[in-house]
Amino acid sequence: MDAPISGQCDARFAAVREAFAANFAERGEVGAAVCVMVNGHVVVDLVGGWADAGRTRPWQPDTMVNFYSVGKAVVALLALQLVDDGVVGLDDPIERVWPEFAVGGKEAATLRMALCHQAGVPAIRRRLTNDDLWQWQRMADALAATAAWFLPGSRHMYHTNTYGHLVGEIVRRASGQMPGERLRNLTAPLAADVYWGLTTVEQARCAELIWAPPHSMDGIDPFAIEGEAHIPMMSYFNPPGYASNGVVNTAEWRGAQVPSTNGHGTATGLARVYAALIQPGRLLSADLLAEATRVQSEGPCPVLGEEVAFGLGFTPTSARRPLGTNPRSFGHFGTGGSLAFGDPDAGVAFGYVMNHVIPRWQSTRNRALIDALYDAL
Repeated sequence: MDAPISGQCDARFAAVREAFAANFAERGEVGAAVCVMVNGHVVVDLVGGWADAGRTRPWQPDTMVNFYSVGKAVVALLALQLVDDGVVGLDDPIERVWPEFAVGGKEAATLRMALCHQAGVPAIRRRLTNDDLWQWQRMADALAATAAWFLPGSRHMYHTNTYGHLVGEIVRRASGQMPGERLRNLTAPLAADVYWGLTTVEQARCAELIWAPPHSMDGIDPFAIEGEAHIPMMSYFNPPGYASNGVVNTAEWRGAQVPSTNGHGTATGLARVYAALIQPGRLLSADLLAEATRVQSEGPCPVLGEEVAFGLGFTPTSARRPLGTNPRSFGHFGTGGSLAFGDPDAGVAFGYVMNHVIPRWQSTRNRALIDALYDAL
């Protein structure tokens, strides 16, 4: 059965539509959407395929899907706006707004360290359950009580899932608002469907996540793992569903706030956020955006298993994970290949989401779309 594809695509960017169609015909795509804005104007806004594994529900323009780590840049944006507002400083200790965090060797950890994965808490030490995962305060308290796994500021280690509770609780303490509420205040004026904590009505618009291959980690006990794999396994599986394992299509997961991992939205919504972000002064001041999108920390990461470079929540473009052809491009990938980025030099904002998850960030699918886009520019 051919995948249905609909939406708009300017003639100049016909190659993007062709690449999108080829993702279904040749690269195993099930359901997906891509949106490209150039200088604030939508030039590509396509949806295609199916929102369910049974291929009975065509993907619609308002279909939302879990976009995983794309949300790390979004929760970082909320914190950076508080820096712009003078509420908190990048180099302020986290304890200034969250006193309970200053234990176990984390006393000197700063917001900057939190934003670039240097805060020392890539995993939580206390054994947690999925019942804890649905409760923000329990997760924040367990993270605050965790002794540092390494001296904050001495290195980086990807905070795969704790990132959202770490940065999100800083946002909550500094602003008085939960991250999901603050995000809605940001996205509403942009008419951007990008959320944590979906309502029942919003959940009805969600696509089903399809893992390829299916999750095979059910019943794993990360506390029984020894050696170098201990911290990564703790980061993924304490609590058991922290990385979405076994819960990704449930109402509990979709209704909870796990900002590092369970953001839901549309490709159009993500593109609209980045289109606003690359407009100087609209969402962030120009100076702070430049600081946030430059390399803050680089080197080997035992969680990701490779050399990586981090900005302040955003990932700067790199040879390993190129975002277009311009050196100031920045954004964030998510598990399976979902992606949102901005290129201020080309005026490009890009959003891509999908429901057939191959457990890597960069994929042949998002790469084909990016290459086609830049060939057309």
